[in-house]
Amino acid sequence: MRIDFHPSQPIYLQIMDEFRRQIATGLLKPGDKIPSQRDLAATIKVNANTVQRAYREMETLGLVETLRGQGTFICQGRGIVEETRNDMLTNLVDDFVRAMQALGLNEETTLDVVKKRFSAMQTTEEVKPK
Repeated sequence: MRIDFHPSQPIYLQIMDEFRRQIATGLLKPGDKIPSQRDLAATIKVNANTVQRAYREMETLGLVETLRGQGTFICQGRGIVEETRNDMLTNLVDDFVRAMQALGLNEETTLDVVKKRFSAMQTTEEVKPK
């Protein structure tokens, strides 16, 4: 796991966000074992207490479960991937809408800009060599 930390957000939240991203994109699947707290702390070069806090919060949220003597695993509860993906999508859209409102754009203008950018990006991707 590799995380580019940003000073504007606590590290434990960034660790949680990376696990959510990996769950949402299918890199981590329900039942997958995740690194031990010490191993992850050494890998990403942060304090073990920071990783411990991230794991504890993820357990509280139902993203992971720790089995004594076996390790920590992505929860196998139904819909964990869809729920995580939907939560991330909602947060991204909320942040985007707030940013557009801060720029003084209304819904119609914002949607028009998004449609144009979406179309331009699709065209660019179609032209890229494979």
